[in-house]
Amino acid sequence: MGQIREIKDRISSIDNTMKITNAMYMISSTKMNNARRSLAATEPYFYALQDMFARVMRHLPEGFHHPYLDNREKRQQEGGLRRAIICVTADKGLAGSYNHNIIKLTEELLADHPNGMLFTVGEVGRQYFLQHHIEVDGEFHYTAQKPTLARARSIAFEMLDLFEEKKIDEVFIVFTSMKNSMETQCNMTQLLPLIRLNAKPFNQEEAMTAMGIQEDFELEPNASELLYNIVPDYLNGYIYSALVEAFCSEHSARMQAMDSANKNGQELLQELNIRYNRERQAQITQEITEVAAGAKARAQQLAAAARRKKLKKGVMPDANR
Repeated sequence: MGQIREIKDRISSIDNTMKITNAMYMISSTKMNNARRSLAATEPYFYALQDMFARVMRHLPEGFHHPYLDNREKRQQEGGLRRAIICVTADKGLAGSYNHNIIKLTEELLADHPNGMLFTVGEVGRQYFLQHHIEVDGEFHYTAQKPTLARARSIAFEMLDLFEEKKIDEVFIVFTSMKNSMETQCNMTQLLPLIRLNAKPFNQEEAMTAMGIQEDFELEPNASELLYNIVPDYLNGYIYSALVEAFCSEHSARMQAMDSANKNGQELLQELNIRYNRERQAQITQEITEVAAGAKARAQQLAAAARRKKLKKGVMPDANR
């Protein structure tokens, strides 16, 4: 009886857990779809901005210098480049290996640049680094759960200020993006200096010839002022896209984790129901056996009593009985 009660308690517990995992699956699905709609609404502007930025980069004058294009060659030769890393994790767990993978990649970058600065987006990453005594130089709270353009802009402006003040020489963002609905991948992208976004130093004539582009392009009021105006928006758009991609990847990973939990729960329920039915059937069989044995014993008692009663009256029992 005790074992049956234990099985029933486990079945009830798994049922309650599956209600939670189903609810989390639905919530993650809704949040991911809403985030993708928000990203789709802003993507045309940022794609146009990226195209314009690429055109501007093609038409920069020969020997042009700008703070955002400064690759700090002197510091690089001295081996003293200071890298800022923006690590984008989640605020919560229950998302499979989502947080683990991005933290692992960040640790590898920090190992290569021990003098770097670490900035975290997401409470999971912040707590992990603090528990492992890794210094966190900046935190962007509430951004992982609700990525907005305003929060992306604050990150972009802080990185630009640090870069202009030469407190950092490189800026990288580490985040997760979705390859498809079932698969995600970790990404590491350099944001500053901008010249390193190109695979090699840009040659205007070669590039335009290769692309078949012939265009007359003037930079007004001048190239320097133009970069000061468009680079913040360019970085803002990229960071916002990265935050939304990470947000969607988090909820996609959580949906997969909850779906896997539901499947495991259903398998456990099936096994427990089989065990419950077997135990219940064994209990019923035992009860029937006990009733039959009791009835037989009672019949024997009654027969013995009847024989004793006849003996007292002097009636001999039949020898054949």
